[in-house]
Amino acid sequence: MAVEQPLDLIRLSLDERIYVKCRNGRDLRGRLHAFDQHVNLVLGDVEETITTVAIDPQTEEEVAKTTTRKVEMLFVRGDVIILISPPLRTSS
Repeated sequence: MAVEQPLDLIRLSLDERIYVKCRNGRDLRGRLHAFDQHVNLVLGDVEETITTVAIDPQTEEEVAKTTTRKVEMLFVRGDVIILISPPLRTSS
């Protein structure tokens, strides 16, 4: 199947692990189960990474903190998505 529309690339990634970058410093890696025309996604076996930046009151330097959690099934609303990266495909 050729990629002619943007959603075609997502369709090709069904049942594969994808990377989704969201607003507010959230990154998701999971298996794409479903999507719709609004790019709402249903992901399974998700690893969510949340990165927050705070100012250290003593040194006044930015300190990044990363938290990771695993989620069995997750609905991702399309309007929070910044980027979707399909799995790497190699020609064979």
